[in-house]
Amino acid sequence: MLAPVRDRTALAELEREITVPGSGLDRLRLMETPFVPEVRLHLAEDAIVWWARMEAAAGHPLPPPYWASAWAGGQALARHLLDHPELAAGRRVLDLAAGSGLVAIAAALAGADQVVANDIDPYAVAAVTVNARANRVLVAASADDLLDSTVTADLLVAGDILYDAALAERVLPFLQRAAAGGAEVLVGDPDRGHLPLGRLEVVASYPVPTTEPSVDSPMRRVQVLRPA
Repeated sequence: MLAPVRDRTALAELEREITVPGSGLDRLRLMETPFVPEVRLHLAEDAIVWWARMEAAAGHPLPPPYWASAWAGGQALARHLLDHPELAAGRRVLDLAAGSGLVAIAAALAGADQVVANDIDPYAVAAVTVNARANRVLVAASADDLLDSTVTADLLVAGDILYDAALAERVLPFLQRAAAGGAEVLVGDPDRGHLPLGRLEVVASYPVPTTEPSVDSPMRRVQVLRPA
């Protein structure tokens, strides 16, 4: 079982990490997102190497640093919002499983009235904080598990969230409830094999550069979908 990490501890650690000079693979760097250069993120040169160093320093297991890579599903969603700012402008936006906060930041840049980035990993919450700061936008970060709650947003976005069958079983009913309650729902998915046939329809499709660990192709085709 993972040791509990308080948000302040995670934020302090990330703030320290991004200020330490170094050029190795285990460093975080502020860089442009490949498919969304309007947004800069603190990303790991090699997230696995960074994770190993941080676990060794902590002396206990830490959550996988999904926030330290720009995942293809999130890149496609962020690009879609910036290319179609009317989707977010003046609206309340919730970015579910936000990771680095890329999609939330794109929504804020597109003119959203209020943006909440949600992730249960305290390091992701910290990453949202430092990344929003780097892009000079206001994004509220939340670490609550929202999947059994009611959505109060106008636009719900979720990038690369259907990567695991068990998680998809919880996420899909939440997305359907959000849509039934009047929220517009957009999902970015690079075909990880857990899309429900007939329940989501394609809005757009993008060839996205891959930056996440252990990929066998420099590009992935990503679909932006909504509940049918």
